[in-house]
Amino acid sequence: MKKAAIIWIVTIMTVSCLLTGCRQQSMEEAGKPLEYTVVEPDEVPAELQAKMEESKEAGFKLTYRTQESLYIAEGYGKQPTGGYSVAVRKLMLNDSAIDFETEMIGPQSGEKVSKEPSYPYIVVKTEYREQNVVFK
Repeated sequence: MKKAAIIWIVTIMTVSCLLTGCRQQSMEEAGKPLEYTVVEPDEVPAELQAKMEESKEAGFKLTYRTQESLYIAEGYGKQPTGGYSVAVRKLMLNDSAIDFETEMIGPQSGEKVSKEPSYPYIVVKTEYREQNVVFK
């Protein structure tokens, strides 16, 4: 009797999954990707640029809002050489916040780089939103 009930439940679940497309979505996948542009250094608002300069040695995670735009900036602090860059992995709006994830990319093996320290960072601009930004 129990075996028949278990088979019946499994059958109903399987049919339900087939009819609804049964796709498990993780919490990280939930949300809406936001459009953005990477801001050139000479186009970063002066107030944000000043805050970035204050924190460039240790790194920073900053936001700056104007009436039309939201700027999100992340810096990785002092690196021993040149050749580093920063890429956006995710900029997503979910129910409670904006998720922002970047990654620092180091120099390629054998790549000629400056021997001077560098301070890799990225600034992106998206449409104005009230939600808090969560740096991942």
